[in-house]
Amino acid sequence: MNFDLSQEHELIRQTVREFAEREIRPVAKDLDEHAEFSSTLTMRMGELGLFGMYLPEKYGGQGLDTLSYIIAVEEIARIDGSQAATLAAHNSLGIGPLYYYGTEEQKQKYLPLLCTGEALWSFGLTEPGAGSDSRGSKTTAEHIDGNWVINGSKIFITNGASEMSIGCTVQAVSANVDGKKEFTTIIVEKDTPGFTRRAMHGKMMWRASDTAELFFDDCRVPETNLLGKVGEGSKIMLATLDAGRLSIAAMGLGAAQGAYELALAYAKERKQFGQPISKFQINAFKLADMALKIELARNLLYKACWLKDQGRAYAMESAMAKLYCSEIAKEVADEAVQIHGGYGLMKDYEVERFYRDQRLLQIGEGTSEIQRLVISRYLGC
Repeated sequence: MNFDLSQEHELIRQTVREFAEREIRPVAKDLDEHAEFSSTLTMRMGELGLFGMYLPEKYGGQGLDTLSYIIAVEEIARIDGSQAATLAAHNSLGIGPLYYYGTEEQKQKYLPLLCTGEALWSFGLTEPGAGSDSRGSKTTAEHIDGNWVINGSKIFITNGASEMSIGCTVQAVSANVDGKKEFTTIIVEKDTPGFTRRAMHGKMMWRASDTAELFFDDCRVPETNLLGKVGEGSKIMLATLDAGRLSIAAMGLGAAQGAYELALAYAKERKQFGQPISKFQINAFKLADMALKIELARNLLYKACWLKDQGRAYAMESAMAKLYCSEIAKEVADEAVQIHGGYGLMKDYEVERFYRDQRLLQIGEGTSEIQRLVISRYLGC
């Protein structure tokens, strides 16, 4: 076993880290405070080549492996969860289904633009009454006169409402020839009549990311907008989530790394009883436990990426990585605030934002409870 990263991976980490420190960190607090989505930072991430990293060059990508992409998400999340959410959702949930299940015509139409950072794409799965139970979708799609007519709504859709968002892949209920319930995925572009997008505000976390409600009122799209085959929607969505869990895990890992570094630096500077608080065993042990958990999380996540890049089964390891990385993000962020004491509760200190941002990671793209269910099924329970 060789745990060394390649020179290419190390260069990606260094490049993305420098970008995040230089361009994201100085504005992250204000963007969070004003709940402002940044088109500028999104375009800059595109210029850096962070969108479509794993796509072939003919579609505008860089032909890199999964681990390269995951390292990029990790490094952005080390500074700001909101920008990492934009990056992760667009790559995994937006670009992913189009690349893996789209026709050649669909790929050529959408992917080159989506790799530039000038446009975003969303993934319409969650509904007001269908979260963990994705098969509880109520949004419908009827095939009428060579068109798909969609009715229903989606909620908590990342990258769904900003001006940069040009469309969404939507899961809808369609009826097969026997009248039985089945699921189909359909491409809906932003200006389609009957398609309304509304930004959601008042969020506790990821305040500078774009979260949307989507509404479909006799929204009519041509049958060529079908993604994959009729009835394969659930399969497409669940496979997309398997890959998407890796990026959420990367967000957890990056958040934990960022919170740990803030706590370590503060503990070395803050003095009580005549010495830095890092010298007190209780705090030194907290920091040691943080470092241990981060190391374990990174090894698990990188192994899952390696399995995917080797073309091997990785769904169980993906669920494990998502579960563990999101849980240790919670634990590390909590202890990081504790080390900061009262200052950790003030918005002037970055760790306060990390404490809020990590909370979605145990919910989004499958709750921690659902991850345990997925893992247990792979175990034969």
